[in-house]
Amino acid sequence: MASSGDRIEPFAASLDHATVNLRSAPPGDATDDSRLVEAAREGDRAAFGLLYDRYSRMVHGILLARVPLSEVDDLVQDVFLRALPRLHGLRDATRFGAWLAAITRNRANDYHRHAVEEVELPEDLPGGPREGKPACSSSDAEAEFLLSVIRGLPETYREILLLRLVEGMTGPEIAARTGLKHGSVRVNLHRGMQKLREKLACVPRADRGKEEGRQV
Repeated sequence: MASSGDRIEPFAASLDHATVNLRSAPPGDATDDSRLVEAAREGDRAAFGLLYDRYSRMVHGILLARVPLSEVDDLVQDVFLRALPRLHGLRDATRFGAWLAAITRNRANDYHRHAVEEVELPEDLPGGPREGKPACSSSDAEAEFLLSVIRGLPETYREILLLRLVEGMTGPEIAARTGLKHGSVRVNLHRGMQKLREKLACVPRADRGKEEGRQV
């Protein structure tokens, strides 16, 4: 699985040209998910691996909207490790995506409840930059700034925008994977993109690297 940085950098480079594609054919179907869930319940690890491949982008995007960037990849793994032993409690196997999305949001909430507050050391301490922390490139700074802008939007929009713009999921795919209604996804993507462009229009591109100082 690609790292968080690998996912976000192309987003930063292409945001100005992003379009919301809502007419692509939905991927797979609930019946296929159901078969994989039933097989995974019987101990078929390959089936669960296919579910992981199918839903890891969704889990990644939901977490990206809620937890620090540095924690996302580890928490993706943790979500699937939590989901596997709970499969027998899933009443409707065709609703696997919506069920997994709920587990992911709950895991993000758990993270914030139990996270220990970290104290950031000032960058101007004697000795120069902190050891082990490479300097950020301008593309990294812009990507982190754009991510912080999306996280500043209402919750209704930020999860769907990240699934679309960072994870590369189409509107129909977001609806199919998360269990949200297609109409809601379409409306929230459209409104969210409008709000995102309005916010970005207020900040000159040259100043975005300065804004990156905010904690992501």
